[in-house]
Amino acid sequence: MHEKTKFRLHSHDVPYGSGSGQQSVTGFPNVDDSNSYWVVRPQLDTSAKQGDTIPNGAIIRLQHMRTRKWLHSHLHASPISGNLEVSCFGGETESDTGDHWRLIIEGSGKTWKQDQRIRLQHVDTNGYLHSHDKKYTRIAGGQQEVCGVREKRADNVWLAAEGVYLPITGTESKSSI
Repeated sequence: MHEKTKFRLHSHDVPYGSGSGQQSVTGFPNVDDSNSYWVVRPQLDTSAKQGDTIPNGAIIRLQHMRTRKWLHSHLHASPISGNLEVSCFGGETESDTGDHWRLIIEGSGKTWKQDQRIRLQHVDTNGYLHSHDKKYTRIAGGQQEVCGVREKRADNVWLAAEGVYLPITGTESKSSI
């Protein structure tokens, strides 16, 4: 969830009409939309497994639960602000470094926990996952642009909100994503 606007990271099988033409990614206000669920996965070629803690600085991939595509970025311009486009790309067996995001925990935390403030920095472009209150005029539901920007701003802080969290074995009352 985008901290400032409370919109959820959202995607559906609708391509951008410009830029890459890949599956669009937006911010969506409703809590109960299944197109706003993402699965956190490790980068390729790692020994990480389901239920492991996710440490600050880890490289992760976010897989859109419904379409199975990966949260992706590249040098195409985003549709509204002209920043870095964020899209969904690939599939279950198709992923590349454009799907890699570095987890940056805000504050003193060493592992990612629910409701903890984080930033996601795209590995290839160094852009931070970002949103703002600029809305698309031709998309229903008042969806806002999600893009990448290369500097830290208040508008690129996110929280893990609703979801399923697996317990971490060997510790008490902590959860992981």
